[in-house]
This record gives sequence, structure tokens and C-alpha cells, in this order.
Amino acid sequence: MVPMADRIVEKVCAYARGSWVGMPKDFLDLGSRAAVDQALSRLVKSGRLRRVGRGLYDRPRFSPVLNQSAPVDLNVVVDALKRRYRIQIMPNGLQAANQLGLTTAVPAKTCYLTDGASRTVRVGGRSIQFRHVSPRVMQWAGRAAAPVVQALHWLGPDAANDRVVAILKRRLPDAVKQDLRQNRDDLPRWMRRLVDDITVAQGVSA
Repeated sequence: MVPMADRIVEKVCAYARGSWVGMPKDFLDLGSRAAVDQALSRLVKSGRLRRVGRGLYDRPRFSPVLNQSAPVDLNVVVDALKRRYRIQIMPNGLQAANQLGLTTAVPAKTCYLTDGASRTVRVGGRSIQFRHVSPRVMQWAGRAAAPVVQALHWLGPDAANDRVVAILKRRLPDAVKQDLRQNRDDLPRWMRRLVDDITVAQGVSA
């Protein structure tokens, strides 16, 4: 019979080619919680798994560039936290604007908007903040255009100018433009005008 520790490692490696963060409850199909906790503790001590946060585990990876263990992928950690707390999340406005190339400002902290409770989680020496927002804001969660909407909200009507429109028109995939167009009625009036400039000008229909 394959030892539980080996089965846990096999399960971690099977997800997303090993780029995955697991929690004890992810392994309860292999045994009791007490047995899973003991196996995870042994795996961390042996170096086969790494504890990246409270109750969060991944497979250690070596980075040739850094010549040391690669830092944990925060996006993968966030996916695990979504499962743990059963929440929806979206990037906050500054983070989204930076990722879209609309600002060079870099967020001092990693922050996500959520329909769950506000909390801060420590992961790999960094903090991930979740800030509760209203259902009206979270209605965009899971939509392709969510980062664009949050970035525009952060910029505001004065800063969301022709330069911003030009960047988004050039960079956004058609699927994102289509999502913006189809859901434009959920946006404030000033943002609808931007969406029209970004989408209609390139023939993206509702």
C-alpha cells in the first residue's frame, strides 16, 4: 500500500503540473484529518513539501535565476484561499491598472476585492489583503472585463483619457471588449462613453 505521504505528494504534483497550493482538506479523501496533518508535517520536515502559509502547502521549486528556492506564486495561493473561504475576488483598481499598463505605480501591498470578510493573510513573508466590497462592485467578479472596470474606477473620469482608451483599444482581447460592450449598462455614464470608444470603433457589437 502506498504511504499517505507519497499519495499527498502525487496529488500535489498532479494539479497544474505541480504549480498548485493545497490545504489539509484537499487530502481528506486519503485519510483522517489527524493523519493528513501528520503526513504534511513529515513532508515539510523532509523538504518534499513547503509550508507557504498557515495551512497552505506547495512543492518547492528551484530557480536557476535566483539560485535558490523560487518564491511561491501568489496567484496560485489566491486560488487556494478562494477555495478555503469560498469567496469571489477581483484585483483592486491600482493592481488592475498596473497589470493593464495604464500606470507605472506599483501597489505597496497585494490587495483583492471580495464578497467575503475583510482579512489579511501572510504568505511567504508577504501579506495578501482581502477587502470586502458591496455586491454592486462584485457583480463583475469572474467576468473577463473585471480588471478593466476596476482600473477605470481607480483612474476616475478625469484620468481615464484618450491615452487610456488607445492603450486598452490596442491591448484588450476581443473577448474582453465583447464583455465590456455586453455589460455597459452596468457601468456609470462616464465609463460607458469610454467603452463605446474602445469597442464600437473597432466593430465590437453587443
